[in-house]
Amino acid sequence: MLALLHTSPLHVPVFDALRDEHHHGLELRHFVDEELLTRARREGPEAVVDELRAVLDTAVREGASAVLCTCSTIGGVAEAAAAGVPVLRSDRPMAAAAVAAGPRIVVLATVESTFGPTTSLIREEARRAGREVRVRTRLVEGAWERFRSGDTDGCARLVAAAVDTVTDADAIVLAQGSMAPAEHLTTTTVPVLSSPRPGLAAAAAAAGIGRWQAPTWGLSPSCGRVSGEPGAGYAGE
Repeated sequence: MLALLHTSPLHVPVFDALRDEHHHGLELRHFVDEELLTRARREGPEAVVDELRAVLDTAVREGASAVLCTCSTIGGVAEAAAAGVPVLRSDRPMAAAAVAAGPRIVVLATVESTFGPTTSLIREEARRAGREVRVRTRLVEGAWERFRSGDTDGCARLVAAAVDTVTDADAIVLAQGSMAPAEHLTTTTVPVLSSPRPGLAAAAAAAGIGRWQAPTWGLSPSCGRVSGEPGAGYAGE
């Protein structure tokens, strides 16, 4: 079983749909804790380490063979936690793909707390690859409020409009998983990268189902307040 840690319940159907499309036979269990992001935005990601470990411990006790954290703000502290099973951040494969695309990377986000963790991750992947990168950031004003209110289409339209204003870039990174629907609304010729699909593929491989292969882009992813929601398994491919 693969456990997914979300900071919004709106991520649950997104990852269930990706599992149904690409990872038949993979059982998902969703843990949702919105307060983790609220506190991390207010006090910094390190402030939620204890609560995060409690969620990971619960997931392991319930049988998780790997955990995927889908929140970019707390992904780094989740990845660093000693849980006894692999803990992955969903945006790492996306960051690696951005580095592979070229040195000029623009990061878009709907909350400012995401910029630090995401740019740090991109630079980490650049060092790993032995490449130089230049990272610029841009906040999409108003998009987070749309997402939080349940207007995911409105959020996607604002993000897509912001993407299409970006020039002089080799890759555009949508820093949060909630921004992924905008990827298909853009008209830019610059590669636009999101985290849910490659993040779930990497986690499925870590859980022992499927094999993750890095894409080539631009060279032309209840414990206290936490609820555990089991996802239905499907027959193997």
